[in-house]
Amino acid sequence: MNKIFLYNTATRKKEEFKPVKDGEVGIYSCGPTVYWNQHIGHMYAYTQWGTLVNFLRYVGYKVKWVMNLTDVGHLTSDADTGEDKMEKGAKREGLSPWEIAKKYEKQFTESLELFNVHFPDVLCRATEHIEDQINLAKKIDNNGFAYKTNTGLVFDTSKFTEYASFANLKLDEMDSGARVKVDEDKKNAWDFLLWVTNQPNHIMKWSSPWGEGFPGWHLECTAMSTKYLGQTFDIHTGGVEHIGVHHTNEIAQGFGAFGHQTANYWMHNAWLVLKGGEKMSKSLGNGYTAQQLVEMGYDPLAHKYLVLTSHYRKGLEFSLESLKSSEVALFKLRGLLNDWPNGGQIDKDYKNKFIELLSNDLSTSEALALTWKIAKDEKIKNEDKKATILDFDTVLGLKLDQKTVQELIPEKILELVERRKQARETKNWEESDRLRKMIEDNGYLVEDSQNSCKIRKIK
Repeated sequence: MNKIFLYNTATRKKEEFKPVKDGEVGIYSCGPTVYWNQHIGHMYAYTQWGTLVNFLRYVGYKVKWVMNLTDVGHLTSDADTGEDKMEKGAKREGLSPWEIAKKYEKQFTESLELFNVHFPDVLCRATEHIEDQINLAKKIDNNGFAYKTNTGLVFDTSKFTEYASFANLKLDEMDSGARVKVDEDKKNAWDFLLWVTNQPNHIMKWSSPWGEGFPGWHLECTAMSTKYLGQTFDIHTGGVEHIGVHHTNEIAQGFGAFGHQTANYWMHNAWLVLKGGEKMSKSLGNGYTAQQLVEMGYDPLAHKYLVLTSHYRKGLEFSLESLKSSEVALFKLRGLLNDWPNGGQIDKDYKNKFIELLSNDLSTSEALALTWKIAKDEKIKNEDKKATILDFDTVLGLKLDQKTVQELIPEKILELVERRKQARETKNWEESDRLRKMIEDNGYLVEDSQNSCKIRKIK
């Protein structure tokens, strides 16, 4: 089996991947808080981690992929302040928190399907693991790593001397302005809640040794990852935004409960952003969902193709223009494979190179470039190209054997569409109508929507 190197946030370097058990890999991914739609900025992470899982299986590992669904306890601040996001979502839509969770869990799983991300082997809800979380908090408390305040049970970070190491935190420069001190009994502003007891109006509550309340957000991930993968497992994934608070606190909980870090490799994705580096945000309303891309006429796997052109640690600048370019490339690749005969043999040299590239910290962009290299290699028979590329697609997940439901739009039509777009932007409606007629005379129909236009051939 090839050596695989992954970037480990805990050590700030690429390391050779060595699983806890030979031939097996346990992966835990921080999943969504299901209080609102997951837009493509969120789905960037799950697309990347799904590709990691595909690759590890491709090279022969037996993989168990666990992901949580946060349906209680995640406050509007990632620390210990604000309203519970689930209850915020419930108030927004006049539903119960459980109804909100069910609604947006469905939206999330549909998004996984649209982007052809295989479901995790275990998709676990926080509310279905309350007893596990209470037992973990008991263990931390009994080991002397927690104390009780008027807010709830609090993790005592002073008992874990390496607390600041993972995120390189400068605790001596931090004060209550950096992590708000939510009650005066806290020993340190960065001490965090394991169990919350001072919110009597909170809808979702359970009995515990510390009083009626609900778990802190960080507790669920440590409880569920170790329940399904053991006290020491291989890989923990998340976004870069998790490093400074959420994963720092998870690591602290692992030491408090078990005396050691739970995951051997911590992997973090950068963000998908808009042009100019603007972050997609629910509050700003500037994010697209997978479902919206479909409504706008895009193949959702064009977005997956676009994601794979980036490296997970560098992130991606998204635009509709880049999405369209990726769609054109995807359709062209599918078209080639549809034209080539079946019955070929996988080219071993290309396969080995494909594995080598992805073994270097999941370099999907280089693997995608290699796919195009073999497609253009005139020394290889077309049927062998097809067999090799379809073998690669078990990792890439682009459904390259699927016939394209949309065709490639001729360049001259795209030029007319672009000119019409400019005419509409300057409110030159006469020119816009003239160009629409030209497009129709060439056999294509333009269907305008709020965010874009869809072009299709007139049957």
